[in-house]
Amino acid sequence: MQDSRDNLVQGRTRWRRFAILMVPSAVAAAGIVVGIANGAIAASLNVSGSTFQVSADRLEGEGFTQYGGVAAAKDGAHPVAISGIDDATLYNMCQSVNVGGAPVTVTIKAGTDKDHPAHATNMLIGMDELRGNAEFTDIKIGVDAGDLGGDSGAFGQKAKHVTIKDLGQVARYTSAGTFTLNNLQLKVNLGNPADYQCVPWGPLNAAPKS
Repeated sequence: MQDSRDNLVQGRTRWRRFAILMVPSAVAAAGIVVGIANGAIAASLNVSGSTFQVSADRLEGEGFTQYGGVAAAKDGAHPVAISGIDDATLYNMCQSVNVGGAPVTVTIKAGTDKDHPAHATNMLIGMDELRGNAEFTDIKIGVDAGDLGGDSGAFGQKAKHVTIKDLGQVARYTSAGTFTLNNLQLKVNLGNPADYQCVPWGPLNAAPKS
């Protein structure tokens, strides 16, 4: 885009380019924080320091693991719950991230058709917070994290299957081997970030009192 003096206007181009680069980071992810021992730091991740949100009507996951960890960024170290799911299916997924403190929010939606949900394999996530209604099948709490990919002797847990309804999550890191984002919709929103975040109690707003 150029102004009246034929000078390149950088602002809009930067946000559009950022939105395109955001697509690979839209891997849907989830886990549940249950009983992580105090001081049981099992792994370390190097991250940007920014958080993002993921929500879904329902998550179905096969092969769930979790242990404590640290997300290291320029603004300091952040304790996180590191969760893995071998095979995850998410219905009506939403991801949102605020761009560097600016009044710009990138929102990504996928799996809005119940017959074509979002899907990820070999997923790993470092999260700050998660809420929802969870049900675990064949869960084992107090497993040695060394058997799950963390540090030997640290606290861990695993389950054969997990279902989380009304999922809402604040995370710092996500990776996956493969992912499918059916019915992908990406939008760059200009305005108050709180108006575009996927979950109302995320980092931009105080969590409601229980």
